[in-house]
Amino acid sequence: MNAMELREQIYQASLPLLQGRMVTDLVVGLSLLAVELDEKDLGVGYVLRDDLGGGCSIFPYARKTVGMSAVDAGRWFVTGGDDVQRAIGGAVINAASTVLPLVDSDSQEHPFDLTLRPDNTIGMVGMVRPVVMRLHNFGCKWYIFDRGKCAQGNISQDIYPMEQQRELLGQCDVVFLSGTTTVNGTVSDLLEMAQNAREVVLIGSSVPMIPAGFAGTNVSVLAGSWWRHEDKPEIFRLISQASGMMTLGRYMVKKNVRIRS
Repeated sequence: MNAMELREQIYQASLPLLQGRMVTDLVVGLSLLAVELDEKDLGVGYVLRDDLGGGCSIFPYARKTVGMSAVDAGRWFVTGGDDVQRAIGGAVINAASTVLPLVDSDSQEHPFDLTLRPDNTIGMVGMVRPVVMRLHNFGCKWYIFDRGKCAQGNISQDIYPMEQQRELLGQCDVVFLSGTTTVNGTVSDLLEMAQNAREVVLIGSSVPMIPAGFAGTNVSVLAGSWWRHEDKPEIFRLISQASGMMTLGRYMVKKNVRIRS
């Protein structure tokens, strides 16, 4: 299944949640974006800037989003012409997902519902430092890949060159993939690289929290987030001021859902 086919499957699984709903607000910042549905449910996603074009007024669709049906805006997750448009579609889907009875499976002994041993190797695509720090005491070996940090020449002991992804992810017992991989189209190749892993965790605010959308894949855990509507004024204000997830973290409702044994 390629990336577009997976996005289509996720979108189709979300359609019953999108029917009859409308986008009532949108904010797009430098690091994050957020949408509101029916003045009550929020969805937040990352803004992937690396592959966006230059120039003025290159996102005309953003101004048209407010007032769109959630069915049409959510469709952008599949058909969007750039990473921002697809991210808006994903945020719409996530906002709609908040009505699902998703049971959180995270615990101190089994973070992300994982059973970890010191002899395990963990792969991570897209550096999420709080996760690395949380799992540090388990004593696992790490292979971390982060295109941004590699481009900056920021190669630490655990951050490896991108060209080694295929070789090293194939040696991992557990693999964390950023939810943004569903937006930028890299998810299918990465899931294929991680086919030997016993656990694949999609992590981050951009993870589509639609378990049925991942049927037939090797994704085992969705570790995403929901957002309380009462915090909307501050969430939208901070995003408009180019804040990132470290600043917005206090408003996040973390969701960790096992979808495959």
